[in-house]
Amino acid sequence: MCKVGLRLAWVAAAVAFHCATAWGQSDPSTTLWVEGMPSEVAETMRRQQEAWNRADLEGFMNGYLESDELMFIGKSGVTYGHEATLQRYITGYPDAAAMGTLSFNNLQWIQLGRNAGWLMGQWALSKPQSEDASGMYTLLWRKVSGAWVIVADHSS
Repeated sequence: MCKVGLRLAWVAAAVAFHCATAWGQSDPSTTLWVEGMPSEVAETMRRQQEAWNRADLEGFMNGYLESDELMFIGKSGVTYGHEATLQRYITGYPDAAAMGTLSFNNLQWIQLGRNAGWLMGQWALSKPQSEDASGMYTLLWRKVSGAWVIVADHSS
């Protein structure tokens, strides 16, 4: 094999190894940002994921519009308002064990204008003491007072 061929084989092997080892990792930077998404949205979701994983529901809610206009749609129906949505989370997830470890995997961002976008993704909760849970979400994001926030969340 010539030097060029050997060098290409080593490069191909290194790329294959990197891809194989990176594929199974759950680094938030690789599962949160999708093409076209504002980096602020991915950063907000990273902070939400971290807050959830330290059992900080108030911190988790920082990514949502702080208004009665917030809409959350889940298996039990529609909840309106930031405070009502927080209370829904507190009721459903009363402690760290019930919350488990959250991970997001964003799949598609559709820009709806300069200050709005729609996001589809997957969520997963790993719970060592009970059955894991997972599902899908669609989030309607708006830029309000310079910050991207969730104005409608449909999670199932």
